[in-house]
Amino acid sequence: MPERLTHVDDAGQARMVDVGDKPLTMRRAVAEGRVRINRELEEAIRSNQVAKGNLLEVARLAGIQAAKRTDELIPLCHGLPLDAVDVRAGLGEGCVHVRAEARATWKTGVEMEALTAVAVAALTVIDMGKALDKTMVIEAVRLVEKTGGRGGDYHADGDSIP
Repeated sequence: MPERLTHVDDAGQARMVDVGDKPLTMRRAVAEGRVRINRELEEAIRSNQVAKGNLLEVARLAGIQAAKRTDELIPLCHGLPLDAVDVRAGLGEGCVHVRAEARATWKTGVEMEALTAVAVAALTVIDMGKALDKTMVIEAVRLVEKTGGRGGDYHADGDSIP
């Protein structure tokens, strides 16, 4: 554990971390989550009958767009040039699974971009499906892995969400 949080200055105030002297390194992060849905919405997604359109594709695109704007949404996040963002949304039994991978060659990590992609894709599922299911729940949003940077690699324990 670091001796102190890097986003807090000596006076205890939140601050943006200075990454000016850090080297460029290849960084990658993968995040996942799911949205619990009812049977009616599941069937509508399966048959592409959601009134607002192809729910899985729109959620995927929303996740990509969100990753690109993470620094506008989360205070103190650095804007960084993403090399790639891949978001996948798939239908499971009683849920929509979302998985996002973000990559950048930069001075700071891409964990928040991957997590933001998952969260916004999940919110998009709710927005598009709310006419058929008002009981949806976003759950299990988490960082699955990260590579690159001074902090080293991280791989979550256990399997990905079912």
